[in-house]
Amino acid sequence: MFSARLTIDPRFAIGSVERRLFGAFVEHLGRCVYNGLYEPTHELADDQGFRRDVVELVRELGVSTIRYPGGNFVSGFRWEDSVGPRDERPRRLDLAWHSTETNEVGLHEFADWLDLVGSDLMLAVNLGTRGTAEALDLLEYANIPGGTARSEQRIANGRTAPFDIRMWCLGNEMDGPWQLGHRTADAYGTIASQTAKALRQLDPDLELVVCGSSNAQMPTFGEWERVVLSHTYDDVDYISCHAYYQEKDGDTGAFLASAVDMDRFISSVVATADHVGAVRGSSKRIAISFDEWNVWYQTRFEAEDKISGIDNWPVAPRLLEDRYSVLDAVVVGNLLISLLKHADRVRSASLAQLVNVIAPIRPSRAARPGDRRRSSPSLPPPGSPRAKPSTYGSSRPTTRRAGTGGCRWWMRWPRTTTPPARPPSSSSTGRSTTRPRSSWT
Repeated sequence: MFSARLTIDPRFAIGSVERRLFGAFVEHLGRCVYNGLYEPTHELADDQGFRRDVVELVRELGVSTIRYPGGNFVSGFRWEDSVGPRDERPRRLDLAWHSTETNEVGLHEFADWLDLVGSDLMLAVNLGTRGTAEALDLLEYANIPGGTARSEQRIANGRTAPFDIRMWCLGNEMDGPWQLGHRTADAYGTIASQTAKALRQLDPDLELVVCGSSNAQMPTFGEWERVVLSHTYDDVDYISCHAYYQEKDGDTGAFLASAVDMDRFISSVVATADHVGAVRGSSKRIAISFDEWNVWYQTRFEAEDKISGIDNWPVAPRLLEDRYSVLDAVVVGNLLISLLKHADRVRSASLAQLVNVIAPIRPSRAARPGDRRRSSPSLPPPGSPRAKPSTYGSSRPTTRRAGTGGCRWWMRWPRTTTPPARPPSSSSTGRSTTRPRSSWT
C-alpha cells in the first residue's frame, strides 16, 4: 500500500498572492464581445445590451482585472473610433482576425460593463501602427478630470469623472511576425521607453507593462527580454508573458506536464530581468504580468477557423470556440498552480479569454438559465463553495513552500463576508474605489 506525507511549514513563504492573479482577458475577437458579453437583441440583455447571465457568471468567477481590448486586435485599433455617439462610429476592418469591427462597444461601454461585474480595467495601447502621441491622447481622455481637449471630449461623451485607469500595457506581442507593426527588440524597446516616460509625465502613478516574448518557443526568446528591458527597465513595472498549451499527437503525458514548461518560462524571464537589473546596479525588481494563458487548440484554428478573402470580413464570426474536456481542465488547474508557485514575481495574470473565445463561459443562445453552458470544467459550478461570491478581505493570501514531502506550495485565501450592496452605476460618476470583490473561499 502506498503512502504519502505532506509537511507544511509556514516559515517558508514565497510571497503574498496578488488579487490580480485571478484576472482575465477580453479582446474584440470572434464572439467574445459581440454576441458574447454584449447581445442587445437577446431577451436576457439589459438596457445597455449586456447579457445579464454573462454578468452573473463573471461575478461568480471573481475576476479581478480584465485586459482590454487586445491582443492582436489592439495593434490596428484607433481608440477614437470607439467613443462618441454610436451611430457616428466608423466600421473598420480588423486585420488581425480578418473581421469587421463595428465599434458598438468602446471604452465607455466596456467601463460600464466592468462596473456590473466588479472588475478593474487593464488597458492596452496600440504601439503597432500608432505611437506615443496617440497613447498620450488616450491617457488624457481617460484620466484627466477636465479642462483639456481630450478630457472635455470625454465629458461631452457622457462621462464626467475620469475612468482612472491604473494599469496600462505598452502594445501586444511585438516580437511576433504576425503582429501589425512588428518590430525588432531594439526598435520596440525604444518606442516603449519613450511612451512609458511620456505617460508617466502625465500620470506618475501608472503601472506599466512592457511586451515580453509571445511564447517561450520564439527564436528571439530571452534575447528579446534582455534587449527590451535594457531600454525600459527604469520605466516599467512589469514584463508580460504569454503561453498556450494543447495536447499534440495524443501525447497526454506531455500535455499534463504543461505546467513544467510554464515554470521554466517564468524562471527564465525572472533570471533575464534580474540580470539586466544587476548590470544596471539597480535594486528594483521587475514583476511578471502573465496576461495571456490557457489551453488553446491553435492547430484547429489554422485548419478550420481562419478567415481569408478580400471580400470576406464578417462581423463577430465564430472563432477559437474550443470545447474543453476534463483533461484540459486538469491542465488549466496545474497552470494556475504554477502561477501561484511564482507569486513572488508573477503579480498579475489574465486567463485568455473570458467569453466564447477559448473561454470558461459559453452563453447559450437560449434564454433559460438551465441552458447556460460552461466550456471549462476547470472552473467551479454555480453554488459550490469556491464559486461563492464574497468580499475580498484586507489580509492577503500567502503562497508557501513546504519543507519536505514533495509538495511545493499551499495557499491560504481569506474567508470573508457577504459583499455589500454595490453603489449605483452612472455614466456621470466615476468608478467606485470601494467596489466589492469576489474571491474563492
